[in-house]
Amino acid sequence: MPNRKILVINPGSTSTKISLFEERRCLFTESVFHDAPLLLRFPTVNDQLPMRKDIVIKIMKNHGYSPSDVDVFVGRGGCAYSQAAGVMVIDRALRDDTMNDVGGSDHPAKLGVMMAYEFGTEYSRPMFTVNPTNVDEFIPEARITGIKGLYRRAQTHALNQKATARLHAERLGKRYEEMNLIVCHIDGGITITAHERGHMIDSTEGAGGDGPFSPTRLGSIPVTEVIRYIEEGHSPEEMYEMCSRSGGFVSHFGTSNSDTVHRMVQRGDRHAKLVWSTVIYQIAKSIGEMACVLKGSVDGILLTGGLVRFEDMVEGIEERCSWIAPITVYPGEVEQEAMCYPVLDVLDGRREANRYTGRPVFSGFDFID
Repeated sequence: MPNRKILVINPGSTSTKISLFEERRCLFTESVFHDAPLLLRFPTVNDQLPMRKDIVIKIMKNHGYSPSDVDVFVGRGGCAYSQAAGVMVIDRALRDDTMNDVGGSDHPAKLGVMMAYEFGTEYSRPMFTVNPTNVDEFIPEARITGIKGLYRRAQTHALNQKATARLHAERLGKRYEEMNLIVCHIDGGITITAHERGHMIDSTEGAGGDGPFSPTRLGSIPVTEVIRYIEEGHSPEEMYEMCSRSGGFVSHFGTSNSDTVHRMVQRGDRHAKLVWSTVIYQIAKSIGEMACVLKGSVDGILLTGGLVRFEDMVEGIEERCSWIAPITVYPGEVEQEAMCYPVLDVLDGRREANRYTGRPVFSGFDFID
């Protein structure tokens, strides 16, 4: 099929971004920002589906296209059972498990799979996802916690992290699989991950209340403080929501708009300055942890995501972490191409797509009952 059109649908915690490709040529990319007060009107992420789908259709119409013009639909994914890295066919089982959050996370990335499934089913087109948020490549030590039978999960910005790491390696004339990197996705959500020779062996879990807080997420907090907070009258449901939708900047300032918060910093607002510098501090602290995971053998620290457009964010991280390894900044993200190109490779027979198994990559250790 010549001149195939591939629609890439990428819902994030604060945006809906789509790109239409004709083969490897991008016809257009457009992103719509959603501030937290709008998204918090929806009780669950699933409830956002009609709104987000309508945005996709309107963007396409503004550019002179319709979903009926698309040959292949590709959606960002997550929230099903953990998966291996790579391209995966979207089928009914994957859509259902994604919708039902069987993987234990309720992240807006899931809407990419759900929209791709709806469009693909309606127009009888192939549909795929690539490196969803629940790609699991953890080493055993990254899983165990101090509670028997309770394990840490792999929930990262796998798509952008792996794409950025590969891009960085290529620019150095190397292979991703031969480098040790710390990749930091810094945007509405933040994850800091240790990449050892092509595998994400440990990471913070941004949407699970772990690692740095962010525009929408509460980050790591001592469990006793969370319990006390609930005992003071706050509900567990409120805490769940703050893990991924209403924590961080939203809790402090009522907005997830980083530009708004940064303008407050520039005006000298003491509250905003402290919150902003604390985010930088916590990112640096997590980078240090991942350097230890890699036993100090770090070939580079990569900063990517929307918030690295702020110079003081980058400078603050460099001040604390440049002694560990060279720091390279990749502003924004390369997720759209990272979803399109591998799918084209599958369609052209250069690689195989995975099939959803309906089982997690990891479900416990057989020597721990």
